[in-house]
Amino acid sequence: MKIGNSPEGSVSPPKAERPAARKTETASTTDIVRQTAQAATSAPSAQVAISDAAKVAASGGADDGSFDAAKVARISQAISEGKFTVNADAIADKLVSNAQELLDSRLNKH
Repeated sequence: MKIGNSPEGSVSPPKAERPAARKTETASTTDIVRQTAQAATSAPSAQVAISDAAKVAASGGADDGSFDAAKVARISQAISEGKFTVNADAIADKLVSNAQELLDSRLNKH
């Protein structure tokens, strides 16, 4: 005898009973969805405050002048003309510098 099985074996209900069981499940699922929707339209459960930085980011970008549309246009033009070159040494130096700053800031926190 297998554990969890009845001595009579597994007997499935007749096919005529299966759709009725599904309708009951569907009805209960519908009720759950309806209750969830009602709960979602009730009073909020938390207050959320959006920071000024988040408002600026959501509005489409920073107002600090860090985006230079003319520079982007020049680089885009150079790329499309095949004249843009990558300075691998400058990129590597900047990556090492940023990594060092990150490590230093972590060490200062502890």
